[in-house]
Amino acid sequence: MKTLFIGAGSMAHALISGSLKAGVLNSEEVYVTNRCNQQRLDEVVNEFGVRQVNHDSPFDIVILAMKPKDFHEAAQSVGAYLSKNTLIISVLAGITMEHISEKLSFNGAVARAMPNTSAAMGKSATAVSFNSSLSHSQKEWTTTLFQSVGTAVEVEETQLDLITALSGSGPAYIYYVAELLKNAAVELGLEEKLAKNLVTQTIAGASAMLEKSGLEAQELRRNVTSPGGTTEAGIAELEDYEVRNAFFQCVSSAKNRSEVLGNELKKQSLKK
Repeated sequence: MKTLFIGAGSMAHALISGSLKAGVLNSEEVYVTNRCNQQRLDEVVNEFGVRQVNHDSPFDIVILAMKPKDFHEAAQSVGAYLSKNTLIISVLAGITMEHISEKLSFNGAVARAMPNTSAAMGKSATAVSFNSSLSHSQKEWTTTLFQSVGTAVEVEETQLDLITALSGSGPAYIYYVAELLKNAAVELGLEEKLAKNLVTQTIAGASAMLEKSGLEAQELRRNVTSPGGTTEAGIAELEDYEVRNAFFQCVSSAKNRSEVLGNELKKQSLKK
């Protein structure tokens, strides 16, 4: 499958790496272009043995991996890489499949995915949506692409703003919790490197339990929380400080922001 990545940032890097390792793509059929950072483009080309674009001709797959704010400018040149049979895959937050089709004057197959930065470690949680033009084989191929960097599930596009707020931004929330736990331990007297190692392994272990134990998070929490014990005392403080509500507002605010950014990008496009 002759495939073009438009954008050479961290997400393109993760997808190229994962798909080549999984055999989903062949380096001889992968091309990359980048708007202005030639050094970054050279690094990706040299690392993976893929090719820079040096021609304007259609590709089987075109993956939109630039920054969302750069989409409208890039759209002026994307048309040269499309045919009626091209599959467009977008990892651009906030930009709908309908808007992509309109901006590119394209009536074919468009998929939209929301991976997260854990794709770099092969641990992304990716949600994927498809328009009505994709064939069954195109859906399978797209799903396999994102499974090469973690897990992938199909959802309705209307859910993607919420999923952006949950799993798209989710790694940052976990890093924030890790940061706060480590800082608390250091302030209370633990050496920083030791605190970091303990927090990192604690989160990794809890993640493995969530994935492999078959138990819900609530039940796992209760299993650790003995009546009158240390965990119960800590959880009580979290409840007193309304951390439950804080996380709800966190996800809600991020979802709303995703919707706003998408609307702003669409309005900017209409003005041009």
